[in-house]
Amino acid sequence: MCVTCGCSDDAEVKITNPETGEVATMNSSSDTQHHHHTHTLPDGTVITHSHSHDPITEAFRIHAKIHNTTLSLEHDILAKNNLIAAQNRGWFKGRNILALNLMSSPGAGKTTLLTRTINDLKHQLPINVIEGDQETTNDAKKIQETGCQVVQINTGTGCHLDAAMVERGLEQLNPPLNSVVMIENVGNLVCPALFDLGELFKVVILSVTEGEDKPIKYPHIFRASQVMILTKIDLLPHVQFDVQRCIEYAQQVNPQIQVFQVSALTGTGLENWYEWLLQKVLYS
Repeated sequence: MCVTCGCSDDAEVKITNPETGEVATMNSSSDTQHHHHTHTLPDGTVITHSHSHDPITEAFRIHAKIHNTTLSLEHDILAKNNLIAAQNRGWFKGRNILALNLMSSPGAGKTTLLTRTINDLKHQLPINVIEGDQETTNDAKKIQETGCQVVQINTGTGCHLDAAMVERGLEQLNPPLNSVVMIENVGNLVCPALFDLGELFKVVILSVTEGEDKPIKYPHIFRASQVMILTKIDLLPHVQFDVQRCIEYAQQVNPQIQVFQVSALTGTGLENWYEWLLQKVLYS
């Protein structure tokens, strides 16, 4: 899956529909082959092994083992992902569906913000959710309680969603025409930034409990996002967090990023987030 972060190439991904109880499985590497092969290393050691692998990826790994070098596989992996992402994007466009990729570190408040957004806008926007976590269907059940359609993708050892997972999730979700699909990514500020899912906008969510320097410590995800939502601002009196400095850091990384300061608990600032969302539905 991801050579940068060490995700397993053969992780089993589960896609669960909480409403029907249907569970589908897929391998995180869809183009795999099984075979046995033997390699002789420079010191004369003979290695024979059998496994499943992507042939291009494995060729690089063998080369790295024999020559004691590390080669980047990122280009090949992302090229494959981006092809499927482009197909997803066309699928969304053809059905007039606005797709958002919600990303954050664990505990930033993605699910709380999402459930509040769904409950507040359910009479104005038909919102559907693809929920990503390594394990459990806990968040999908919370989303389901709002009355919207949701499928849960469990990535196992994987630390992010990829375009193929979203493609399979959409088959289960089957969102209606002229609707919104919120993709809640696995909690992680690194790998989700690299993987296009076919969404129209990336939204990075940062809580005031995390530290204002996150945009410059994890710049790629803030650079890739069109929106930053600063959550849990009701806790500002109780934490050391410089809001203005955080915004400046985010704009330093991405001058075009749009920032919303919200509390999903009290509702503060949500009207600005909702206005942006409704406007994108109208004009995207």
